[in-house]
Amino acid sequence: MHLICERWLKHPKVSVYQECNKMAVPTYRSMWPIYARYWNTMSLSHSNAPRVISACKKIVSHKSRYEAAQRGTGVPWYMIGCLHMRESSLNFTTQLAQGDPLNRVSTHVPAGRGPFATWEAGARDALVVLKGYNRIIDWRLEKILYYCENYNGWGYWNYHNKIPSPYVWGATSIQRPGKYIADGQWSSTAWDTQIGCAVMIRVISQMEKFTLTRET
Repeated sequence: MHLICERWLKHPKVSVYQECNKMAVPTYRSMWPIYARYWNTMSLSHSNAPRVISACKKIVSHKSRYEAAQRGTGVPWYMIGCLHMRESSLNFTTQLAQGDPLNRVSTHVPAGRGPFATWEAGARDALVVLKGYNRIIDWRLEKILYYCENYNGWGYWNYHNKIPSPYVWGATSIQRPGKYIADGQWSSTAWDTQIGCAVMIRVISQMEKFTLTRET
């Protein structure tokens, strides 16, 4: 699920995706030190560890497909896998953009996408056509985390006291209460039970034994 900016709710005749794109976007320069600090202090509880490890093993099992998507988009394969887990629990019959069926025009944000003949075509639409992530240079860790949050939207930061987005920090010590329980519908007490991208990236890097380049 992608976040709908609350400003759109007052003007529902405007295209949802166009209006969301007008939302103020924090700069990478302003955000990377925050991501670096969160990453350095992030921990995973023993209760969450088994399901996080299980999720990461599933992502790695599809590595060849994510590497194919990486070749078509320039986005790191493990980042694509984490986005796929968040959007549809690794369902390859759905669109990467929002988890709607691959063979239908999407109705959730971003709406009007598809249908697509393959999951890879849908992934390219989400990452390149919609987001322009093929133009990103130097996918260092903090930049990956920034664009994971950007992928989902800045509603947590812009409208809810800059709380850490569970899309990135779910299942870690950084996570706080608060969740969009539906498009544009906020709950200050709901707890996002999905695993965030950050901890999946950490565990996958440990499993696959690669080093994540850091910002300096």
